[in-house]
Amino acid sequence: MRKQANEAKCNITTIGGGTGTFNVLSGLGRNRQLNLAAIVSVADSGGSTGELRDEFGILPPGDVRRAIVALADDTEVVRRLFEYRFKEGKRIAGHTVGNLLLTALTDIMGDFERGIEELADMFDVHGKVIPVTLDNVSLGVTLENGEQIVGETHIDVPRHDTTIPIRDAFLLGGGRLNPRAREAIENSDYVIIGPGDLYTSIIPNLLCEGMVEVLRNTSARIIYVCNIMTKHGETDGFGVEDFVRVLEHYLGEGAIDYLLVNNGELRSSLVRKYEEEGKIPVRLHDRQSLVCKGIKIVERDFTSATDYIRHDPHKLSRTIEDFASGWIR
Repeated sequence: MRKQANEAKCNITTIGGGTGTFNVLSGLGRNRQLNLAAIVSVADSGGSTGELRDEFGILPPGDVRRAIVALADDTEVVRRLFEYRFKEGKRIAGHTVGNLLLTALTDIMGDFERGIEELADMFDVHGKVIPVTLDNVSLGVTLENGEQIVGETHIDVPRHDTTIPIRDAFLLGGGRLNPRAREAIENSDYVIIGPGDLYTSIIPNLLCEGMVEVLRNTSARIIYVCNIMTKHGETDGFGVEDFVRVLEHYLGEGAIDYLLVNNGELRSSLVRKYEEEGKIPVRLHDRQSLVCKGIKIVERDFTSATDYIRHDPHKLSRTIEDFASGWIR
């Protein structure tokens, strides 16, 4: 028997990384009737995060920082502080304040997780931010021609032939599931996967040893938030069914209970801008094939009224709150 959502307190765990997880959490973080836990990827290897990781030997702080910003009590001020990037200085140019704070607290506390907890306390974070693994992992993918690309940043900003699809992904350096992540999933009413870059934000979490097992055995309902746009070099030409197919490659069929799909209209000027970058809207082509798998599809307008095509945090949070309150079953 799966758990029923408690109207007073509903336990929700998100799995992902990057902007997608930030958008989910920044909407949900204002609802004090939810117990939130954010499980974030630690496979990032680019920019400020990668430099600090290499120089100080810490786990990548970038996705952790974004989750803390999203769940902080005063999001706007904290976001501006955490995301402030130094433009000058031989040692700090290019680094964000949030990354430097987490690096310093890790050194002071002697532990990455304790550093996260201290930072969360300092900024009145509503919820838990949990690195998916405490191992120093690197992400790799194997292309259909057998070529292997190692390093999250090399996959995220591809230099290889992007006409060759990704066949599979893997982790180097271990990747045992963080016990706190396991506990959060086991105690959840709902687990939200995505949105986010499929191979660089979502799948690194699923590759951790023990993750698939706990997701298959949890009593929580699993909700997958499908991307609105494809990502060049990762999901070129993908439809909704393709995202589900790849997730099921790792999770197995029957793991996803609900699928959130955008049906909001996209501004043609923005679509053309994204198409110049090799990105196209993700469409649902074969609803019946997903329904036959037992997946319940929820289509709504999730688009943000900005100059970017992404999920609107408030529209997304209202839908998830409909699950928590029992409006969607």
